[in-house]
Amino acid sequence: MAVISNRLNVVVEGMMNTVFRSSRSGVLNSAHDFSCCIVSADHRLVMGAESLPIHMMSGPDLISRAILDVYPEMRRGDAFLHNSPYNGNSHAADHAMLVPIVDDDGVHRFSVLAKAHQADCGNSQPTTYLASARDVYEEGALLFDACRVQADYQDNDDILRMLRLRVRVPDQWWGDYLALLGAVRLGERRMTELGRELGWDVLDEFVGEWLTYSETLMRAAISKLPAGRLTVTTRHDPFPGIPDGLDLKIDIDVRPETEEIHVDLTENADCLPNGLNLTESTAATAAMIGVFNSVGEGVPPNAGSLRRVGVKLRENCAVGIPSHPHSCSAATTNLADRVANAVQRGLAQLGEGMGLAECGAVIPAAAAVVSGTDPRAGDRPFVNQIFLAVTGGAATPWTDAWLTIFHVGCAGMLRRDSVEIAEMTHPIRVHRQRLVPDTEGAGRYRGAPSAEVEYGPVDTSMTVAYGADGAVHPALGARGGLAGGLTRHLRRDASGDLTELPSQGLVELRDGERIVSITAGGGGYGPPVEREPARVREDVREGWITAGRARDVYGVALCEDLSIDEAATALLRGAAASSSSER
Repeated sequence: MAVISNRLNVVVEGMMNTVFRSSRSGVLNSAHDFSCCIVSADHRLVMGAESLPIHMMSGPDLISRAILDVYPEMRRGDAFLHNSPYNGNSHAADHAMLVPIVDDDGVHRFSVLAKAHQADCGNSQPTTYLASARDVYEEGALLFDACRVQADYQDNDDILRMLRLRVRVPDQWWGDYLALLGAVRLGERRMTELGRELGWDVLDEFVGEWLTYSETLMRAAISKLPAGRLTVTTRHDPFPGIPDGLDLKIDIDVRPETEEIHVDLTENADCLPNGLNLTESTAATAAMIGVFNSVGEGVPPNAGSLRRVGVKLRENCAVGIPSHPHSCSAATTNLADRVANAVQRGLAQLGEGMGLAECGAVIPAAAAVVSGTDPRAGDRPFVNQIFLAVTGGAATPWTDAWLTIFHVGCAGMLRRDSVEIAEMTHPIRVHRQRLVPDTEGAGRYRGAPSAEVEYGPVDTSMTVAYGADGAVHPALGARGGLAGGLTRHLRRDASGDLTELPSQGLVELRDGERIVSITAGGGGYGPPVEREPARVREDVREGWITAGRARDVYGVALCEDLSIDEAATALLRGAAASSSSER
């Protein structure tokens, strides 16, 4: 089983490398916002390599089923483009390409799928996260539902002409399309070779054993958890369509005796008049991410382990199954992050050593979609999502936060742009990237601090599109840990003066102007006064926190040479313990 699982993993890694090495947009070849996997003929997720969880835990199974419903006879040489948020996909910006693996006798054995976030998906505005869109028509994305773009390895030119006319950067899109197609065709070739080498019946037998093995690991992990039923609430910031914000309620039922975890999202608001609505796949996946983040490492995320997690959804729900024509433009981030974070924070309530704190919210202008014309290339249009410094990591029961998690849904798989490459690729200059002291979620283990990013156009104007949660409601800590820093956005005009900007929108920057993006910090785990004084001193020495925060929040007094004042520290922590017991 280990040999074959590694062989399948190599297939998926080859697909991933194909997208990375041959795509044209920075969102793919720099930030890695894509995922690849293998799905069984009966729609079970088998292998996902180092893919983004929000893309993979649920979605490939639903897409595989949706395509088979339309094309019940899978044929070698077919390729299908699918991005429908109403029929299994994550959101319209993620183009999924599926190719069936058909043996020499014409039997459909597996499918390979590659999903890639598009720099431009044809939205009415130059962003793939149009959170203000009141419905799918205002969003404007081209939707493809089980669309056969190749038959007998030949392109459907009608579809490709339609895409070229709709996207703002057709040559860039065409390169990314070929990269996506190349990835699934590579996966098809490798899987066909493997089936011929080992025998298709051997591979079928492996899938059954592999998924059972993964389920066994998940059962063992859940059996070690305390039993409990709890309700967790969280709140999204005010946004267009939800001027007062949005409360979410998540019911969690941990059943170690039957080795199951159930998450119920049904008691929440109906679909919203904006682009924050989750899709069926992202709603289920968000809950699963919170669970997997809480059960420890070593459990493969596939159809076997996922069998032990039940997620209850309802139709026409903002965090459930969307109804047409509600927009799901930001379905991979804002509300999905709120659900995943609430689940892992909720599971931390079961006992010490459980769960996680919350990761910081996205999407700030540090990871905005930027667009305009490039004077260095004859005013050629450009559209791309940049990925500058975004932190947001949550503290765990054992460690300080992973600094650059970006957001809970990607699990740190996205990569930060090189400043030099970003400036070469776009007419922008990055003036500042730094961590902001005293913005970490304080705790026995601390969350990631906020990052400050400042950039602007050079010799041109530029549109910056972003939609950040976390300016009002921060990432919360767990088990006595404190919240992370809030997001904030400002415009710096040509004279250097700063004015506040809203948390979401399309901001037009003129030459000489800049946008300042302060990203969300992550929550802490455990009471700050339980952090080892030596660690607090090191945090001050390295600039994560100031000496004042060490004293006031962590209860650690430092001398001028940064040595620990043991007597003063004991008094501070004693007073904190007394205050806590009184509460």
